[in-house]
Amino acid sequence: MEVIVPILVQLIAGGAGGNVIGQIVKSLNLGPTGNTIAGAVGGVAGTWLASLIPGLSGLVGGATAAAATGGLDIGALVGQGATGLVGGGILTAIAGMVKSATAKS
Repeated sequence: MEVIVPILVQLIAGGAGGNVIGQIVKSLNLGPTGNTIAGAVGGVAGTWLASLIPGLSGLVGGATAAAATGGLDIGALVGQGATGLVGGGILTAIAGMVKSATAKS
């Protein structure tokens, strides 16, 4: 169960980030479902990418290591939530730009 919690944090934070970007920048809005899906995928992908950066790997990768030892590190979960939020917003913005560019063609 402890292995699923970090992934859920990433999915939820990413979905929230995608919806925030969609509401703030109307030209990038994919609709509620599109924002949530793109954000959730971006949340997981963004956290994974952040774990590859040497300075961030301890912060965002710590929840998985802590879960393997039988506990959850709240600080690592907060870090994963923050990177999930940003990753979800970024991927939603990219998808919105692609959608806008293809709609104009």
